[in-house]
Amino acid sequence: MSPIRSARGRSLNPADDLSTRVTALEAALLAGSGILQPEDEIRARILVTKVAERTALSGDHTVVALAGATGSGKSSLFNALVGSDVATIGARRPTTSRPTAALWGDHDAGALLDWLKVDARHVVDTSAGSPSDGSSALDGLVLLDLPDFDSRQEANRVEAERVLELVDVFVWVTDPQKYADARLHDDFVRLLSQHEAVTLAVLNQEDRLPPEAVDRCAADLGRLLARDGIRGAVVLTTSVPTGAGIPELKRRIAESVAGHAASRRRLSADVITVARYLREQVADTETDPDRLPRRDLDTALGRAAGVPIVLDAVARDYRREAVASAGWLFTRWTGRMGRNPLNRLRLGSSSTPRPSRRREEAEDVSSLLARSSIPAASSATQSAVDLSIRAFARSASAGLPVPWVEALNKAAGRGSGELPDALDQAVLRTSLQARRPVWWSLANFFQWLFGLAAIAGLLWLLGLYVLGLLAIPRPETPSVGVVPVPVLLIAVGLLLGIALAGLARWWASIGARRRRAVIAGRLRTSIAATVEERIVTPVTEVLDRHRRTREGLDRAGS
Repeated sequence: MSPIRSARGRSLNPADDLSTRVTALEAALLAGSGILQPEDEIRARILVTKVAERTALSGDHTVVALAGATGSGKSSLFNALVGSDVATIGARRPTTSRPTAALWGDHDAGALLDWLKVDARHVVDTSAGSPSDGSSALDGLVLLDLPDFDSRQEANRVEAERVLELVDVFVWVTDPQKYADARLHDDFVRLLSQHEAVTLAVLNQEDRLPPEAVDRCAADLGRLLARDGIRGAVVLTTSVPTGAGIPELKRRIAESVAGHAASRRRLSADVITVARYLREQVADTETDPDRLPRRDLDTALGRAAGVPIVLDAVARDYRREAVASAGWLFTRWTGRMGRNPLNRLRLGSSSTPRPSRRREEAEDVSSLLARSSIPAASSATQSAVDLSIRAFARSASAGLPVPWVEALNKAAGRGSGELPDALDQAVLRTSLQARRPVWWSLANFFQWLFGLAAIAGLLWLLGLYVLGLLAIPRPETPSVGVVPVPVLLIAVGLLLGIALAGLARWWASIGARRRRAVIAGRLRTSIAATVEERIVTPVTEVLDRHRRTREGLDRAGS
């Protein structure tokens, strides 16, 4: 049996190889828990437990099982290897109902046999043996004679299958009549095809064949084993009555015992088999979360959060504040008669001076307990949100097996019930305040200047009128050309005020668009953060679990 080799061809320590594989399998099971098929996950976890239990037991023993069908002569072969009649031999029907163990060497194997649940134990006496019989090379061997795996008694079959799950080396014993039996190949050898390094095949009872037919049967058995996945299988031919092949079989078993690595190789093969089976439940790759399309999702959730309504209110609030600050002095009061559009949504004003840090923190806490008055999303908007979430999940799950698609869809929709509140809080947390434009103050100054000029001219004319009524001589009124200065003050003040008000409205429309764009960017960032937390992060976690499961199974089953 050759040592296990890495992909680059260097020999690997079986213990290190097993530890690496088990660690990778455990990581894959942890990542894929709840998504992998439950029965397969349980099977893999049982294997991990078995590895821990077997490696904790005696490392000085190698458990070799003789397994075969009824009439294959494995009990006779067992006695021949032991050198005494330990196993009961039956000619036509199975007589072995419980496994029998033979032990070579002085090391205590009690704990190991207790773990195997084998009560019938025989210690082989090697003191009288000669070096040529190979007995000393078998020190540490625990040889088991198993019940027939095709026994008519179900208890015998179950017992044989139970022990085969635990042994280190398989010796498949068959005979010229049953070497092509489907039970042997389909239910055992093929399922254990990854265990080539710990598998021996024995064609027993060669004495029943003509000499020229022995090689043909052995070659045919080798062909069947190769079809089962045991590549390069070597078939030994034996005969208990003549003793043919028994020394060679002992030598092969001794090779398995040498180095005490067979148990770890068998366990590694078990891990490989389970990992490759589980590997079929994951895809070869997964979508990169950073490349997932987000625009439609963010847009749909922004609409559901009422972002267009908020932006319209921001633009109206800007124009309202602009008119109140830069509008005509004698009519600007009418703009304050209506309610602030942002206050109507319980969002405050966009032109309020920025609050202090302490006040900001207090407002953040209170916003968590508050709700805006943004109208709830319509059914059409909510349908668009559902469609965008499903489309996002569909693009994220491209190429994944069905259980992973279901897990990803579940993750994407997990927070949908709390999404409206989360979006509302995202809007509330977004600052709608901006710096007061300088031109508002300049326009306000000139509006007051023009207004006071008009008022001064009006009061001047009113004073002249009162003096005339009282028959008091009026002072000479200065004029510019033919236009009296009071009239000129009134005309210039009113005309320039109205012109500046018209110009302010035009500037306000431009400023409102800019303010809308600034706030839109802030809201997009807040909505995107909510989308990231509620939808993208859960989806990314599932994709990351798939990646870790895939990588773990690849390492375990490579």
